[in-house]
Amino acid sequence: MLRRVLAAGRSIVELHRGWSGLVAGVAAGVVGTVLLSSLMAPLWLDPEGLEKGTIVVLSGRDDGLGGQRQALIDQWNALPGRPRAEIIELTGGADAYRSEMVSRAQAGGGGIDVFNLDVTWIAEFAHAGYLRPLAREGLDTSGFLAKPLETCWYQDKLWALPFNTDAGLLFYRSDLITSSPPSSWPAIRNTIDDVFARQGSQHPELIAGYTGQLADYEGLTVNAFEAIWAAEGDVVKGNGDVVIDTAEAREGLRRLATGLQPGNPQHILPESLTYEESRSMQAFRDGKTLFMRNWPVAYRHLGVPGESAGDVLAFQTTVLPRGSVLGGQNLAISKSSDQPRAAQKLIEFLTGERSQQILFERGGFAATRELVYQDSEVQQRYPYAQTLLTAVRTARLRPVTPHYSRFSAEFRTGVRYALEHGGELPEGFGERLAAALNGSRQ
Repeated sequence: MLRRVLAAGRSIVELHRGWSGLVAGVAAGVVGTVLLSSLMAPLWLDPEGLEKGTIVVLSGRDDGLGGQRQALIDQWNALPGRPRAEIIELTGGADAYRSEMVSRAQAGGGGIDVFNLDVTWIAEFAHAGYLRPLAREGLDTSGFLAKPLETCWYQDKLWALPFNTDAGLLFYRSDLITSSPPSSWPAIRNTIDDVFARQGSQHPELIAGYTGQLADYEGLTVNAFEAIWAAEGDVVKGNGDVVIDTAEAREGLRRLATGLQPGNPQHILPESLTYEESRSMQAFRDGKTLFMRNWPVAYRHLGVPGESAGDVLAFQTTVLPRGSVLGGQNLAISKSSDQPRAAQKLIEFLTGERSQQILFERGGFAATRELVYQDSEVQQRYPYAQTLLTAVRTARLRPVTPHYSRFSAEFRTGVRYALEHGGELPEGFGERLAAALNGSRQ
């Protein structure tokens, strides 16, 4: 059954390289029509009862390859009897996306039916009354990976379905690191020292050991959480208690701070303090560092010829020490939508098995359904797939709170201080962070 389901979906991926070709094939011949209907008909109930009108999805930028989110919308629009859908992509970064989505929700929705929300925004939007819970009758969520699906729940209600998930990976130069990759931060540091001592003079492009995303945005929050976890510390316990004022948490921040200090070799690329995902990926692609922490979509981008200073980089991936932050985006229905049934059908389509396969195989997004990773052909074509599955399964959620944006901003204030003061946190930081977590100010 698994092979038949995924092979059917893959036939679309392989036989129709462009979605315009898919739509044209459906319109042009009986074969295309039979193929499409045989693939999709079992997934959907009778379209009678779905509201009319265009379903509008508001989303951040598609960072995958080939515009696969739009491709899926085009596929939905090619199905007979379905209301038309369109996706609006916002510009800027994650903070700008959130601000625009909140503004539209506060203004009554602004014609938006579906929000594509970062996993940390579900609690905020649900708490504020911007979302409509999903209808549970007939909804099968059993195929989703547990961690991504967990981010869709808030206060015992299911508010969304996971569109794509994310878990950070450790990328490394496989031409310079030929033994098993390191599994702890001290081991990463030792590997950097060893490679620079043995091969540094042969690679003048190599100027530091590691790069990540340490600019003042959500990427800094993610990287700092992971550094603290790697040192066996924590920030917020499951019961909501802030526990950052510990020796282990300070050690995690100290490792970042000392790694950024001038050294021979330089452990962390100092420019990482200004890097987000694309700039750190460019530095790694250009051979400036041995290691890079980044999201899995970087795997496909790194394999694109002509985007680096030299040849395509030889690299591999492994899991981060002691786990990654769980990222990703979830699709939720706007409370103000006047076509919630149609919106939910679209969400189910976009998060279905075939859609997830296409997002992974063609776009490089981490799939939210385990079925995709189990396919033998996926495992053969994409050797990092099982590493990614392990990373998603072991990833950890950031604090679930309606005030997450305030919490993250306060957390970054303390982290930036720590990076300038050898890992030490400012006085009273734990109390201020706890207040931000609960939506109050000190």
